[in-house]
Amino acid sequence: MMTGLILHASAIGLLLTGIYAIAARRHLMRNILGLAVLESGANLLLVAIGYRQGGHAPILVAGQTPGPMVDPIPQALVLTAIVIGFGVLALALALVVRVKENYGTLDNREVAERLRAESREARS
Repeated sequence: MMTGLILHASAIGLLLTGIYAIAARRHLMRNILGLAVLESGANLLLVAIGYRQGGHAPILVAGQTPGPMVDPIPQALVLTAIVIGFGVLALALALVVRVKENYGTLDNREVAERLRAESREARS
């Protein structure tokens, strides 16, 4: 019982930390790190949901009585989410590199102001 509670509390802590890092920070790299932490929290929460105290891998052997088993679906979802998350983070890092090259800054507000100025210039 205590292990499941620790897993759920840790997952919620990671989720809240990631949300804070994304929402409260203006630096793009910190936003990406917040996204990575948020993703880790979501993955841990999925694994914690499938956790069962005393559970075993769901492998049935002839002649044995099955006991409590761990749900394999969340584990499969987490493996898929890890691969997708890696791709998203790689794309985000590539975009941040391009933003730094083009605008010389990684501050969200400065980049937004420069984009607005470029948009106004393009209209006129």
